[in-house]
Amino acid sequence: MKWSWKIGAIAGIPIYIHSTFVLILVWIGWMSTSRGEGLAATLASLVFILSLFGCVVLHELGHALTARRYGIRTRDITLLPIGGLARLERMPEDPRQEFWVALAGPAVNVVIALALFFLLLLQGTYESAARFDILAGPFLWQIMVANIFLVVFNMLPAFPMDGGRVLRALLAMRLDYTRATQLAANVGQGMALLFALVGLLYYPVLVFIALFVWIGASQEAGMVQMRSALAGIPVSNAMITEFHALTPDEPLSEAVSLTLATAQKDFPVVEHGEVVGVLAQAELFRSLAEDGQHVAVREVMTSDFATADSFEMLEPVLARLQSCACSTIPVLRAGVLVGIVTSDNISEFLSIQSAMGPGRG
Repeated sequence: MKWSWKIGAIAGIPIYIHSTFVLILVWIGWMSTSRGEGLAATLASLVFILSLFGCVVLHELGHALTARRYGIRTRDITLLPIGGLARLERMPEDPRQEFWVALAGPAVNVVIALALFFLLLLQGTYESAARFDILAGPFLWQIMVANIFLVVFNMLPAFPMDGGRVLRALLAMRLDYTRATQLAANVGQGMALLFALVGLLYYPVLVFIALFVWIGASQEAGMVQMRSALAGIPVSNAMITEFHALTPDEPLSEAVSLTLATAQKDFPVVEHGEVVGVLAQAELFRSLAEDGQHVAVREVMTSDFATADSFEMLEPVLARLQSCACSTIPVLRAGVLVGIVTSDNISEFLSIQSAMGPGRG
């Protein structure tokens, strides 16, 4: 994710912090100062926030490590102001696997809350913090209550929270996956409307949460409908067959000429009939700004790239496009480059299929 800094890795999973996360720390510091609190109180607030987000990292690790049990890798975990994001290579296709992956995150928070509860009992400080208030009581009490809130919030049956995925998994055990997703999305959007109503009347922050839930539910439903529409369609039906390729020793000026003369953005790089790289437009522009257009393509191209076979189905190839952080995938047939596929041309293909109607595609 752009504008993120790597702060470490746990179990081989890179942990990033988004630059906007700093805004929370600045806001906490400003709020403490404006209330006239001293340096010690301000530092205590910052430590609380950092500890809370430490629990969020553990929450996301719960998802990631459970997904790993099913052979699904996690690309990274990023801390955002609204929480954490574990980017799985793909979502589990088996509803039971999705159920356990989605449930693993909140389960981590339950374990943390229970551990802190028993620790407070052993310390004899539980009685002095009997109020269920995140701002009252000792530090460990506040972290315990915060984890309980995380469990309750994440288990709301609405995308993109874990509860929405749990609901979808339960429905998918009895219904078609697309239908299950649509029903879960409808429940989520209904909750979003309720949040918005309550927010307008009592608590404005809920309006922001309602917008977040509504968009998340819509995106999840749209993505699954797209996957369903692509099922059973081979890549050869949608790939671009009129394209331009480059050789590693050509200068970037050739890529510039092709970019201006065509609508192609990324270029496969071929040497001796074999695809050896992809020159992405973003890397082309970066190199032009830094080194000029006389640099050889091999100096700028990406050698670590995804490919697809022309006989593959479009659905997994679209998932590959979404997970590889690339915009173009070369399509091969018996090792020979026969086309390219992009997110844009898949969207155009779906639009054409929709316009032609069922049975006429």
